[in-house]
Amino acid sequence: MVEMDQIFYVCEVENAHVLNQLIAAVSCRSAYKLIHHDMKDQRGIDVAFIYDREKYTFVESEFFHHSVIKRYPTREIVQATLKMRTTGMELILVGNHWPSRSAGQFESEPYRIITGETLSYFVQRIQEVKGKGAAIIVMGDFNDEPHSRSLTNYALSTMNRDKVVYARNPVLYNLMWNLLGERMGSYVYSGVSMMLDQFLVSKGIAKKSGAFGLDEKEVKVEIFPEMVSGRYDTPIRFGQSKPNLEGFSDHLPISFVLGER
Repeated sequence: MVEMDQIFYVCEVENAHVLNQLIAAVSCRSAYKLIHHDMKDQRGIDVAFIYDREKYTFVESEFFHHSVIKRYPTREIVQATLKMRTTGMELILVGNHWPSRSAGQFESEPYRIITGETLSYFVQRIQEVKGKGAAIIVMGDFNDEPHSRSLTNYALSTMNRDKVVYARNPVLYNLMWNLLGERMGSYVYSGVSMMLDQFLVSKGIAKKSGAFGLDEKEVKVEIFPEMVSGRYDTPIRFGQSKPNLEGFSDHLPISFVLGER
């Protein structure tokens, strides 16, 4: 199995300029390119993909986004198609940033349920257009955990790989369950660790006879010592009256390896 080049998804970023600074800072090559969507939310919580343009072609005609509306636009689902230059195979990326729990976990849950239902429709439409074997990677900050009903009942995600492979409905395989069993989390609030950041994949990736190989042991929460203390505390939180600008993100990065067979 050959490891593919990295594709990054980021959310809660200020603007495209900041992302281009990030690319310049971390890349030793100029091949990385940005797919950015400027959200209508006034707080500056844009979402974006960064990809290697020497390996992939961005299919601009298949770029879609949808805002979750309360009384104003907030948070989004963003879909982008990347085509591998060598084989022509497609990866369909669906980035998420679901409504927060700031009004209370259960008080705000209906908004995440609506978003989960919308995500499921996105996946259904992709499979109707691209076929049941479409390789879809759903990722992002869901502000709910893998066992939350917004993800299980409405986004139709599951810990059962076979259920995804044999299902007629657009069921997604949630890759974070094993880490959840190890008491890993990507976010800490009031000393409690939660797995809010997740990867979900479609049948086209979950099936073991497909074009892509998935190694579940390579699903990780990336823990950087400089980002965390003993309790995974992360000091920077915009929205506070005096945020600590010398701190780090309040979410830890997650990663997984997808191989081409």
